[in-house]
Amino acid sequence: GRARPRAPRARGGGGGAPPPPLPAHRRARRGIGVVFQAARVFPGMTACENVMVGAHATTRAGFLAAALRLPAHHRAEREIRDRAMACLDRTGIADWAERPAGELPLGQQRALQLARALCARPRLLLLDEPASGLRAAEREHLAALITALRAEGLTILLVEHDVAFVMRLADRITVLDLGRVIADGTPAEIRTNQAVIEAYLGPSASGDPDLVRPDGPRDSEKGVIG
Repeated sequence: GRARPRAPRARGGGGGAPPPPLPAHRRARRGIGVVFQAARVFPGMTACENVMVGAHATTRAGFLAAALRLPAHHRAEREIRDRAMACLDRTGIADWAERPAGELPLGQQRALQLARALCARPRLLLLDEPASGLRAAEREHLAALITALRAEGLTILLVEHDVAFVMRLADRITVLDLGRVIADGTPAEIRTNQAVIEAYLGPSASGDPDLVRPDGPRDSEKGVIG
């Protein structure tokens, strides 16, 4: 919905006609969560309040209940706060819950974005380079979380330059080079694909797929989708 595709067009929910472009709140209600590459937080709100925003599309109490501070609004607020805290705990940043989001280090802000997306209870989660800029321990925690979410049945579309990271997590991988698809297949197929090896490592590395470097390519037009 943020950019109009030319072709092909995405389909979901069992096939059928592709959905029309929708504003963000309507996409969220359809069960689509997005975590952007750049950390996007509300700096003046606490980390917990930032995550609570993610539940806005699933809130049952309406504007009137909130304006009049009716019991239904208070119940919904408590439920959302509890859900937000659970998401913060799951992403490993519950200790930062009451800190202003703008004061969080980059790694915690990235985790905050993921917690906010999970608070919306998505059926499809889109992750744009979630491991970029993270330290080794943070990357390991993220990989474990993605693995657990996938095991629970959540569909995840991961766009990432870190080839090794994607290889560990994805069932199927599509590789782009200069905006062109050069390979599509299972991790085992991609690992030995000659076009992928040459595009990501150069011809000199051909024949040794284990040399795929962990930090991925530096070219911004290269990418791996899992």
